[in-house]
Amino acid sequence: MRAAVAVVWLVAAGAAAAGCSSTTDGAARCPGCGPGGEPSFPTSKPTVSTPTTTNSPTLSPAIPTPGGQTLPPSDTGYVYIETKSGQTRCQINARAVGCESNFTNPPVVNGEPANGVEVTASGSLRWIAGNLGDIPTTTLDYATYHAVGWTIEAGSDGTRFTNDGTGHGMLVGTQGAEVF
Repeated sequence: MRAAVAVVWLVAAGAAAAGCSSTTDGAARCPGCGPGGEPSFPTSKPTVSTPTTTNSPTLSPAIPTPGGQTLPPSDTGYVYIETKSGQTRCQINARAVGCESNFTNPPVVNGEPANGVEVTASGSLRWIAGNLGDIPTTTLDYATYHAVGWTIEAGSDGTRFTNDGTGHGMLVGTQGAEVF
């Protein structure tokens, strides 16, 4: 009888321990996602002509610059861009701009170095550890653009995003991000 009780206890203990695991066997499933679990987007990049107006050498004015090309949003209301250097990618919607880059000395977020930064139209800035995934970016030249209520001034020292309604935004580059 003791052997039968011991076997039942061992089976119950094994089942309980298996239920307390912090891992789950199997593969992640994401309907509509491509290999690696990332959402898939069309890979063709929209063509963008260089605007006829160029920005000044400094990116300091907080007032949106007139002129420049307007970048149309996707069906979901986002514009996806990549800097001319290829070092920074961003997604822009009417409420916020989020950028991903290999920042120099980024803050730590949840134990990981941040590789993303987001600014809202009201000027709130937050650092993120994440990945934008396979987004269909438009590569910018060093010029001024407009997208979903934001003015984008791309320069060799960083890219400035200014919300046209509030005047808030950020200057972002591999060196970091400054909110205004």
